[in-house]
Amino acid sequence: MAELSVMDKLVSLCKRRGFIFQSSEIYGGLGSVWDYGPLGVALKNNIKAAWWRAMVQAREDIEGLDAAILMHPEVWVASGHVAGFTDPLVDCRTCKGRFRADHLQGAACPRKPSKHPGEHTECDLTAARQFNLMFKTFMGPMEESAAVVYLRPETAQGIYVNYLNVLQSSRQKIPFGIAQIGKVFRNEITPGNFTFRTREFEQMEMQFFVTPGTDEEWFETWRGLRMEWHRSLGLAAEKLRWHQHGPEELAHYARAAYDIEYQFPFGWQEIEGIHNRTDFDLRRHQEHSGKKLEYFDQAANARYLPYIVETSVGADRVALTVLVDAYREETVAGETRVVLGFHPAVAPIKAAVLPLVKKDGMPERAQAVYQDVRRRWSAFYDDSGAIGRRYRRMDEAGTPFCITIDGETLSDGTVTLRDRDSMAQERVAADRVVEWLGSRIDG
Repeated sequence: MAELSVMDKLVSLCKRRGFIFQSSEIYGGLGSVWDYGPLGVALKNNIKAAWWRAMVQAREDIEGLDAAILMHPEVWVASGHVAGFTDPLVDCRTCKGRFRADHLQGAACPRKPSKHPGEHTECDLTAARQFNLMFKTFMGPMEESAAVVYLRPETAQGIYVNYLNVLQSSRQKIPFGIAQIGKVFRNEITPGNFTFRTREFEQMEMQFFVTPGTDEEWFETWRGLRMEWHRSLGLAAEKLRWHQHGPEELAHYARAAYDIEYQFPFGWQEIEGIHNRTDFDLRRHQEHSGKKLEYFDQAANARYLPYIVETSVGADRVALTVLVDAYREETVAGETRVVLGFHPAVAPIKAAVLPLVKKDGMPERAQAVYQDVRRRWSAFYDDSGAIGRRYRRMDEAGTPFCITIDGETLSDGTVTLRDRDSMAQERVAADRVVEWLGSRIDG
């Protein structure tokens, strides 16, 4: 039997431990659509909270926004999505497969032996045709063309059309930014690689509005800040790199663009994009809406459309990156130990409280410690099975610390604190547990 790949093992662990499930699994599932279980939603929420703290709470020059998913259809005409948000699609008349014409070398034909589409002698590919990635739906009781609306394919446009509202209500001045986290939808031709490319996902986007002429400096500033943020999640520095978009790759709206890429088991892939969008978006919306979107700079006594530096990252991609980066297998005492080595800041469970046995007053002491810990962090209480087995369960869940209440606790008031990564243990007074955890989780 062939050895399972790292991704196969990770997918299995995610289901077993309640991180990610196949959507509608009892009905056979829905392709490339995933549900986040108890640990998965906690992990993703922690990542989103870390992003929000870095982008909004820690800065005075960025405001938050939560724009609606459904927008006036003219928004997507102005942005160019109706006419240009397309991928080239080819079908194979033989295997009935469907592929992106510009990604054939990265695709696999379903026929055996494994080859790229078009490489089998029986392959019969159609000519490429453009396929719009936006999902359409209908607003109102009648399915008629006048009522067509779209599920947004990005959150950025909701920021642009609210730019003046936020500017005026917040009394900000240029330079300033608007940040948003929200669901988006793209009818991808070839989704895959677990949760890396899906049709429904969450974006964390920030649009930073700057004076024309300062955009290149701000672009470099945000490049540095965004790479620093990914490293702060505990991602291995050697698995992160920059990819600069060449002239052929640049989007029509971009003056410059860089991707932050991570080395997944399936290759280097983008997890965040930083773009200099110039004044393209505001200019298009100004032209199509007839609404003046210029900024009046009192100090310079000048009116202008701000340039925009965009940072755009997928919450689901970062969650997958964190899972892949954290996964490791170790041999301990002749047995395999599976560990998710999450940084404590994003770990779904910060600490587990484990009474050694369910008698002699240990459960009562353990519950007291557990209640103290869970007032401040997410915690887990487990009194089932051998202590070694409980440690392994917590290792697989990525819990950084375990607190064991044992016989010594009853005699001297100390507990055993175990570190997930080193497996080192130390005795700490029960009334100092919260302080001990705080220095390692928060500080």
